[in-house]
Amino acid sequence: MGSLTADFSCRNIDSWFSSDAQMNHLYPKEIQLLDRKHWTPLSIAHISVEFLVPHKGVKILDVGSGCGKFCLAGAYFKPLAHFFGVEQRENLVGHAETARRILKSENVTFLNQNITQLNFKQFDHFYFFNSFYENLMDTDKIDGSIVCSPHLYNYYNRYLCKQLSELRVGTRLVTFHSLDDKVPPGYELVEIQYGNSLKFWLKVA
Repeated sequence: MGSLTADFSCRNIDSWFSSDAQMNHLYPKEIQLLDRKHWTPLSIAHISVEFLVPHKGVKILDVGSGCGKFCLAGAYFKPLAHFFGVEQRENLVGHAETARRILKSENVTFLNQNITQLNFKQFDHFYFFNSFYENLMDTDKIDGSIVCSPHLYNYYNRYLCKQLSELRVGTRLVTFHSLDDKVPPGYELVEIQYGNSLKFWLKVA
């Protein structure tokens, strides 16, 4: 893997972000196959970070970061912000770290934790691509390495809602393919794109 990483490092960084297909080459085949349903498209990441990064130095958290695609894309598009991804699957964090090293992304940090171990007040703004959805019955699972259940789906959503409700006025949130009831009162919906799937929120109270 070391020689492969070295070969990848010789590529122009811009080429990795020219398309989703190109970025997929950062990952092994089994991770690439999950891209269409589980990882954020580059076009969505680009639009999202334009909203999430109003000025340099902000800290963005991707809740359930998977293989790290959103964070790595965000770090490329917004090099003066710092992107954090929290992910409970150790193997996915490993793949994210490998991709980060290939890209030499210094403004990305991946955390191998459950979100309930994290204090959201450490961060400024947030991205959420419905990472709890696989807890529901008859949904596509990433793999079988963690316990999934409807109870956990409700538990995680309640936790997320509580954490978001306690953040400061001015906090920005982007949700992708997520239900509005996951966003607590006090957040104003300021824009919708991609039909009804991509939503931009601002905490106003």
